[in-house]
Amino acid sequence: MFTGIIEELGEIVAIENLPDAARYTVRGPVVTSDAVHGASIAVNGVCLTVIDETGAASLKGGEFTADVMAESLSRSSLGDLKPGDRVNLERPMVADGRFGGHIVQGHVDGTGTVLERIPGEHWELVRVSLPADLARYVVEKGSITVDGISLTVSAITDGEQPDFTVSLIPATLAQTTLGVKQPGARVNLEVDVIAKYTEKLLGAAAGDAR
Repeated sequence: MFTGIIEELGEIVAIENLPDAARYTVRGPVVTSDAVHGASIAVNGVCLTVIDETGAASLKGGEFTADVMAESLSRSSLGDLKPGDRVNLERPMVADGRFGGHIVQGHVDGTGTVLERIPGEHWELVRVSLPADLARYVVEKGSITVDGISLTVSAITDGEQPDFTVSLIPATLAQTTLGVKQPGARVNLEVDVIAKYTEKLLGAAAGDAR
């Protein structure tokens, strides 16, 4: 489990395209400092597994390799990446760690598109499109994960083409990819899993009542 508090901006070093997957090599000295084969690292909000086929120290130089399956490539924006691109990196939360963000699984629900950036004196508003089938899980002042970043929804627009707005403080602008993503860029979205569980449980309860 993650919390959406980004630990560092990493970099895509190499991408090897496979028949039904891709193998990514990512540079991230902080997140690889204690990583081992089989460890989980979230890349732009997608939980990936560190692989070490040789059994040797493949994490030398602060780089790690992970396989990305076709399902992840089709559901997320990882397929848009190329060598040299910066990515948000986070290790899983430790059991005795501080819960700085919200419950983030690293299981992307879909993608949105940056629609607008509105700069302010001390912050910046970013408006992002929202897939219609995810809109019911997003509420004003609720939590949403954008490219792995735990953010608070400051406004939401419902309708046939819903969107939401988040307010970014200087630290978020400086330390994550949302500081540079321009209108038209795709971003990974993960809605609050508690909302999804609540919907399913209430639906089951309504069925039992009938």
